[in-house]
Amino acid sequence: MELQIQEFTTIPEMLAQIETIRFLYPNLSAEKYEKYLSAMVPHNYTQIVVFENNICLGITGCWSATKLWTGKYLEIDNFVVNPEHRSKGIGKLLTDYIEQKALALDCSSIVLDAFTGNFAAHRFYYNQGYGPKGFHFVKVLDENKLTL
Repeated sequence: MELQIQEFTTIPEMLAQIETIRFLYPNLSAEKYEKYLSAMVPHNYTQIVVFENNICLGITGCWSATKLWTGKYLEIDNFVVNPEHRSKGIGKLLTDYIEQKALALDCSSIVLDAFTGNFAAHRFYYNQGYGPKGFHFVKVLDENKLTL
């Protein structure tokens, strides 16, 4: 398997891989995706993408920011690997890249959210050295606005 990893910084590059993002968000329209990316990209959002023979096998978004408790950090967002290509090291390739990026940006930590019922993701992140530090509480105000 000859894998290539690329970092996308533009909306057209990201939009071109919507089918892979749809493994995570099956009902995401191109219009909504473009609207959200237009709001995210100006805030340091990029995507790390793994290809094999020009076929996208996995994507993770990430962005850096600063909080009082952690200082500068890198957040993983929208981590997805094509179900037909899971357990082939693609997720590890993405997290390794993210870690090197976080170190290069002089971040203190890497953070992410995983849904409480996504036990496969929990196991994967534990195996990569991640652990829970707290709870991410959510109060949904309008379910119709959610992508999931």
